[in-house]
Amino acid sequence: MKITEHIANAKGKTLFSFELIPPLKGHSIQGLYDAIDPLMEFKPPFIDVTSLREDFIYKQHESGLLEKLSYRKRPGTIAICAAIMNKYKVDTVPHLLCGGFTKDETENGLIDLEFLGIENVLVLRGDARMGDASFVPNPNGHSYATDLLGQVVNMNNGIYLHDNSGENLKTNFCIGVAGYPEKHFEAPNLKSDFKYLKQKVDMGAGFIVTQMFFDNQKYFDFVNNCRANGINVPIIPGLKPITTSKQLVNLSKTFHIDMPDDLCDLIHDCKSEKDVKDAGIEWMINQCKELMAFGVPVLHFYTMSNAGPTRRIAEAIF
Repeated sequence: MKITEHIANAKGKTLFSFELIPPLKGHSIQGLYDAIDPLMEFKPPFIDVTSLREDFIYKQHESGLLEKLSYRKRPGTIAICAAIMNKYKVDTVPHLLCGGFTKDETENGLIDLEFLGIENVLVLRGDARMGDASFVPNPNGHSYATDLLGQVVNMNNGIYLHDNSGENLKTNFCIGVAGYPEKHFEAPNLKSDFKYLKQKVDMGAGFIVTQMFFDNQKYFDFVNNCRANGINVPIIPGLKPITTSKQLVNLSKTFHIDMPDDLCDLIHDCKSEKDVKDAGIEWMINQCKELMAFGVPVLHFYTMSNAGPTRRIAEAIF
């Protein structure tokens, strides 16, 4: 079922969903199931599975020359989505990236997703590789999320890279895109950020999932600005509780977000890391209650494959 259909069928009730990271290679899928099992009692209609681009290592030969080798640290998103759907009978939302994939690889992946009955995708540009100063697309890959979105929309219309033989080849993906309540860090200003978000919705994006935030007013303003700019698709808040004192700085730096003064004071006053975790979870519980009162369609948690904090929050609000 499509995300938009899940939201429509809920008839105003706030749904619960979460996001997982594929485990490092060498780990079994049981570790992933262990991260899912504690959250299934809250009846998530869908589970997101992230995707990571390849990275590079340099191998030095006896001659002294360095050889640049591509490698992937985690198993494939598509296989994980299929395993989750088979075991838990819930929909999955694989993340599609520009970075690390050619257009042909993207098309092949989408063909596999269609074959497996996966109806939803989240389209993202992806981050720069470690060591790259800025995002570098693959040769014959997409440079922007709008280009990747365009490829998915084309396939929904039966248009493939090398075979446009028509009606029977149409896919039927519900496409999500990212939204940034505090502005994407590469956008010059909020106005341009909304311009490109509106372009994605006009192209066919059916829902938006936001970057994490810790000040609900940022989300409320974002939703109001979206509506004022003619963006009327569901806007799902992305959420993650602070669970360590280091995250106060690291999350802000990594995701280019501001931390509210009250939250900073709360964390700084904690006497131990356990106190930090408890305070971060309590802050998120209050955030969620306020978001539910606002009428958000879904509370979407970035679990980082650690179910514990999200379970505590869900127990308090559902």
